[in-house]
Amino acid sequence: MPDYTKIFTYEVEGLSYTVGLYQDPDTGDFLADISVLEGGMDVNAIYFGDDDFSGSSESLGGPLNMNGARLDGDQVQWDGATALSRPGLGRDGTDKETYVAEGDTLTVELDIDSLDEVDVFGIRATSTTTPEGSIKAVSDDPEEPEEPEEPEDPTFDKIGFGVEIGDNGGIENGIFLMADDLPDGEEASFESYVDFYDSTFGDDPDYNVTQVESVIFYELLPGTDENGDPIEIPQELFRIDAPEGGFQDADAMLAAYDDAIADGALDGAQSGAEAGLELMAALSLDDDFAPDSSAQDDSMVEDDMEIA
Repeated sequence: MPDYTKIFTYEVEGLSYTVGLYQDPDTGDFLADISVLEGGMDVNAIYFGDDDFSGSSESLGGPLNMNGARLDGDQVQWDGATALSRPGLGRDGTDKETYVAEGDTLTVELDIDSLDEVDVFGIRATSTTTPEGSIKAVSDDPEEPEEPEEPEDPTFDKIGFGVEIGDNGGIENGIFLMADDLPDGEEASFESYVDFYDSTFGDDPDYNVTQVESVIFYELLPGTDENGDPIEIPQELFRIDAPEGGFQDADAMLAAYDDAIADGALDGAQSGAEAGLELMAALSLDDDFAPDSSAQDDSMVEDDMEIA
């Protein structure tokens, strides 16, 4: 079902329907979906207008007119009207193209430049299931569903950019970043981590994005150390591995992440090898840890940044 911008409703004895207005995202056309909830009708013409009733009114001749139609006792001034069919079902019966029965929808294109132009919607229909057998229906005060909010990007407590991955699945050489390492005001999304990592290590031949074998995502869980003091223990959520030949650039790393999220990486991600997690916890908690001689020089990273 389309994401309707406005939804008009109409209900009388023997007939009820809705009219959902929207703009086709592919063609840009403005459309109206006429959906019958109860009964049936042959839609012969549609009328529409804004909430300003001044000026001349659009009208279709003969049996397609809306003469006598009222809204709260006032005559409606229509800005536009479209003829769809002549009254009478003929040999087609209820198979007529403009006949809409319960559960069916008729889609009509609107000759407008914006949905803001439509505050009142009218339908001229015959062969209806109402006692009168026809309607000159007027609907206003449409429901305007709120646009769904864009989902927020997931955030992460800690991310490891592994240049060398050990047999136990842990990072033997690489860079660990925490949310606090990111520039002030930056959300701890993966894009923020990658931007910061690439800007910091992009020129380093040993640690730039193309050298990363795996990216490991962690959450920090509460725990205690050997003295019973509270600590945070990193728990692996999931990881993304570089393709053969490595990540070509930061965009390729972000694309791999997007694919992983689309495949449900966060929906049931389990940790890697226990030994790998123990190594991560040890690296995070050991204040005396120092990188080996092959690691990045401390002067090139932030004070709180970890180097494996």
